[in-house]
Amino acid sequence: VPVPALDSEAVRFDDLSTATRADAEAVADALSDVKRLGVAYSGGVDSAVLLALSVRVLGRDRALGLLADSPSLARHELQIARSVAAQLGADVVEFATHEGDRPQYRANGADRCFYCKDELFTVISETLAEDLSLDAVAYGENADDAKRLDRPGAEAATRHRVLRPLAQAGITKARVRALAHDLGLSVADKPAAPCLASRIPHGEQVTPEKLRQVETAEQVLRDLGFSDSRVRHHGKIARIEVPLAEIGRFADDTVREQALRAIRASGFAYVTIDLAGMQSGAFTMQIITRHD
Repeated sequence: VPVPALDSEAVRFDDLSTATRADAEAVADALSDVKRLGVAYSGGVDSAVLLALSVRVLGRDRALGLLADSPSLARHELQIARSVAAQLGADVVEFATHEGDRPQYRANGADRCFYCKDELFTVISETLAEDLSLDAVAYGENADDAKRLDRPGAEAATRHRVLRPLAQAGITKARVRALAHDLGLSVADKPAAPCLASRIPHGEQVTPEKLRQVETAEQVLRDLGFSDSRVRHHGKIARIEVPLAEIGRFADDTVREQALRAIRASGFAYVTIDLAGMQSGAFTMQIITRHD
């Protein structure tokens, strides 16, 4: 990704299409007063686009990624994040978060994400911001996410005064992906990858052991060629969600037997397939809907 020198107030995006150029320029406007920016970065399409644009707008010496590592982040996702940052030529600072030490996070209520994001932004503001000379922190919330009810982490961003340039510019998920394609990002078509704790029903304790079980089971499905998956943790039962078009692959005895054997080896006694397919935010939305 070319990073032009910042030699005027108007940052040029001549290599982008007309539509994506307008969105990129809107993000540039949102960052116009920032001197040195830290981007909460996970390697997903939203944060990767935000980091790529921030580097273009501010330059590599004034924008860097902040990559939090904890048991809730799959090792596969960590490697993707590192790879994409290398593609961008962006500096990334990796650091540990300890949301698992917070009782409210472990309790796994519908507001679990608030405590996770609060831990993230607290570590950044209290530990990293001064050392890295940051005058602002941003994260990759898009305009669609800003409207969703199952995003309690957004409240933590508000309390910590974290910028959300994509949402501020009204850039939807589809437009973020269009930007990712035009920027040549390898994650342009990457499925969303919520943290591993999202696989555990609310009200059931989040533990490192459960997170490892989920991560191992989902890696099994990835190795078997499934394009995306969630393995929901119901005690002894693993409930598999894959895209509807791929459910039929379990009719193949080899695929079924390999999945069954490996997922049982991760610690589950029973393995089931959810006929509803992939369901984003299913656990949280059930609670929110019940209380509306």
